[in-house]
Amino acid sequence: MRKGTDPSFYGTESIGKVLLKIAPPVMLALLIQALYNIVDSFFVGKYSEHGLTALSVVYPIQLIAIALAVGTGVGVNTLMARFYAEKHEDSANETAGCGFVISLIMWTVFALVSFLSMRFFINLSASDPLAVEYAVTYGNIVCVGSIGLFTESIFTKVHQAEGNMTLPMIAQITGAVCNIVLDPIMIFGMFGCPKMGIAGAAVATVCGQVLAAVITGIKGLRRPPAPYKFLFYTKSIFILGYPSILMQSLYTVYIMALNMILMHFCDEAVTVLGLYYKIQSFFFIPLTGLQTCMVPIISYNYAMENYTRVRRTLKIAAGITAAFMIIGTACFELIPVQLLGIFSNSEKVFEIGRVALRIIGISFVPATFSLMMPIFFQAIGKAAPSVLLTLSRQIFCLIPIFYAMSFIGLNYTWIAFPAAEIITGSIGIALYLKQIHAWGCGKKC
Repeated sequence: MRKGTDPSFYGTESIGKVLLKIAPPVMLALLIQALYNIVDSFFVGKYSEHGLTALSVVYPIQLIAIALAVGTGVGVNTLMARFYAEKHEDSANETAGCGFVISLIMWTVFALVSFLSMRFFINLSASDPLAVEYAVTYGNIVCVGSIGLFTESIFTKVHQAEGNMTLPMIAQITGAVCNIVLDPIMIFGMFGCPKMGIAGAAVATVCGQVLAAVITGIKGLRRPPAPYKFLFYTKSIFILGYPSILMQSLYTVYIMALNMILMHFCDEAVTVLGLYYKIQSFFFIPLTGLQTCMVPIISYNYAMENYTRVRRTLKIAAGITAAFMIIGTACFELIPVQLLGIFSNSEKVFEIGRVALRIIGISFVPATFSLMMPIFFQAIGKAAPSVLLTLSRQIFCLIPIFYAMSFIGLNYTWIAFPAAEIITGSIGIALYLKQIHAWGCGKKC
């Protein structure tokens, strides 16, 4: 463990104090990332509307990379937290070293496969020749250059397992700012830099990711374990991390599925769905941040068999999240057009989006439980219920309900969002109650 970090406070200080210490840096980094996504799209849109199409088409491929990188990082984080709880610091460091090697292998495979299949995938999602070329150019650069994304995800989770949320925050903010600054310079050719167009946006993204990886890697890099130990650590990491990988990967599936359904109505309906996800990213920052922060706390205390702190961590995180979600619901109900107006001036987008956002806004509070419960089960090493909840929310509920409602009319499709969250959240609560009953509430609960 590096000097100045002591994960034992996960099991000693009050849960509220721990979350107050580690959550704000994570949320600030997420806020900067959300702002970056909007600014990045803004500059690309100024360059070319086909450029925006290219970013949208490549986005599902980027989600796959994020799923692999972040999911593996979650496995590293969870396993390290357990080893720290058991006072096995050497094993925790070996876990980090193994995670770094895994990240390099995954990046190599992902870069090769994506480069060879990029044009084929793009042609499935776009027809305009210029948009296709922009997408292939952008996609090849960000995917082949994704080494920073893969390694930074591991380094960040290593720091978080030790209770250090500040350095990852600094790294992510620095990377995002680097990206934002380089975007106009490389896209439009400023300050002596050649005009690179859509390729410039991709290079700026890669530069930001690499910079974040360097910052987190300075203190996050660990020596890999002996070769004969690799199988044990790799298996353990993926057992704990694959629910997160699956959860992230399914975003690609259901976004593409919903887009295909909405295309039968009009392009503006697809636009509304895309704008919803941009706007949503701000209101979901507390939820995403607390998901990240509660994993090492729950994992540590579960390993110590302190089930009272495990339950209290989930209750406090869910309570804080629900409070912020109520604010999000109020905004979606009261000012949907104003929110959409940040990105669009289309009256048809406003007409469709006004109804869509008000219906989707109902789903925010139930989403607290449908999204928190899979992370809870993942943190205690129960992969099966975590995967079940993830599949229920995104595949078994959202897509079928969305498709069924499309036969009634466009305005009814959005009902799928609150319906999926309520159904999944209810299942999650039932599984949680079953789990705490299995622990028993007399001794330590």
